[in-house]
Amino acid sequence: MGMHGSAHIVWDWNGTLFHDNDAIIGATNAAFAELGLAPVTLEEYRSLYCVPVPKFYERLIGRLPTDAEWELMDEVFHRHYAEQRGRCGLTEGAAELLVGWRSAGHSQSLLSMYVHEELVPLVRGFGIEPHFLRVDGRTGPSGGSKATHMVRHLEALSGVVEPARTVVIGDAADDAVAARRAGARAVLYTGGSHSRASLEEVGVPVVDTLVEAVEEAERIAA
Repeated sequence: MGMHGSAHIVWDWNGTLFHDNDAIIGATNAAFAELGLAPVTLEEYRSLYCVPVPKFYERLIGRLPTDAEWELMDEVFHRHYAEQRGRCGLTEGAAELLVGWRSAGHSQSLLSMYVHEELVPLVRGFGIEPHFLRVDGRTGPSGGSKATHMVRHLEALSGVVEPARTVVIGDAADDAVAARRAGARAVLYTGGSHSRASLEEVGVPVVDTLVEAVEEAERIAA
């Protein structure tokens, strides 16, 4: 796997390969409760979500959280998410798609903004780690863009993967921004953090299933 010049997918994790919407909403509302704020629905979340995450909170509560509020909400969010993620699983058909893409002679990797030390054992626990050339989670502060991480991720695969034949599959507008920064393309999936309407504003292909995402990635990288 990983022949130079072959098509490559960089997968997102949360909301893409890992279907964790319920845990995300539960943890978000737990963080809101700490500040006495009203809970949000999945539809509200998906229509307003953006990065940096404090800007998303501004959209929800009408103002930017203070530094102290952000630190508290971030800590509470991650604590509750860790408690709730155990009830979540891979997106339907994801494991089979990983096998199929690899069997077709293509390569793939995983880049997430979930903290690296938590991500790796989670991915390993699903038995899918061998399908990836690299599994990279976030290092450093939370809440920012994936762009710098994407550049670093593809630089680490230099000589094995060509950015021009790389397609990022994710559920957030920021995945497309990160792909563009790294010289790659993107396909956005509607099953995660964003509504279809917000994804369609980005100007890249938008699909409703991971099967369609892989088909589109193969077409783009051909």
